[in-house]
Amino acid sequence: MADTTISTPRARRSGKPNLRLWLPLLWLGFVALAAILAPLVAPHDPLTQDLMLERLPPFFIDGTEPGYLLGTDSLGRDVLSRMIHGARIALFVSLIAATATCLFGSVLGLVAGYFGGWWDRVISRLVDIWMAFPPVLFAVLLVAVMGTGLTSVIAAIALIDWTRFARVIRAETMVQSRMDYVDSSRIGGARRIATLASEILPNVLPSIIALLMLEMGIAVIVEAILSFVNLSISSDDPTWGSMIAEGRNAIHFAWWVLLFPLIALFLTVLSFSTLGEGLKQRFDPVLQ
Repeated sequence: MADTTISTPRARRSGKPNLRLWLPLLWLGFVALAAILAPLVAPHDPLTQDLMLERLPPFFIDGTEPGYLLGTDSLGRDVLSRMIHGARIALFVSLIAATATCLFGSVLGLVAGYFGGWWDRVISRLVDIWMAFPPVLFAVLLVAVMGTGLTSVIAAIALIDWTRFARVIRAETMVQSRMDYVDSSRIGGARRIATLASEILPNVLPSIIALLMLEMGIAVIVEAILSFVNLSISSDDPTWGSMIAEGRNAIHFAWWVLLFPLIALFLTVLSFSTLGEGLKQRFDPVLQ
């Protein structure tokens, strides 16, 4: 009798590395390391101005100066140094804001999906009302009311984006609540809170992680938008959004001021999104 091979997700895995997991990790690790060591690795002070060095081109174009790999802006400030210090702000905002958003939204989603009843009705109506506001305009309004600064930016992101976690985690929790293993836990005498924490939460955790990575990318974008319109921190401090705003005005004279921070922003957001999907595929028990 011929052998029969059953194909499973684990059996189909090859020895090749998961590029959807490792490439984003490499880029984000590189950005995080540069941000942490910014005072040491940045070649120049990001705030130092020298009009004698204004609009120097990057190293691969004739007319550059040694030590200015990515050129300078219209005030003679080093683009690379400003990008490195801007990464600190982008990652700090994304980490704190996304974590706060994740905790608040996930807890509400778990409660609504598992307990149902009036808990679900109240939380669902609150989500519907909150989602009626355009998110970007709402963020601008909140920062304008609370005042500029990182605290206001983080609070605005957390107050806006928790609905994404609440909706998705609520739906995932409702599906898991109907599974046999949850009924077995209840029959075994486990308390509802214990069942939620020990049985349902581990199975929705991959979705929470994927959403957290996505939210970190969104937080980077929102901070860049607010910096672009000068509603984040001081306009003198280096942020990717303020660099893009400045580069837009000088795109015909110094295109590198716009292009390099735009590339960094794009790769960072893409890496967060891709990493979230890769982690979900790696740790989701259903896919295993």
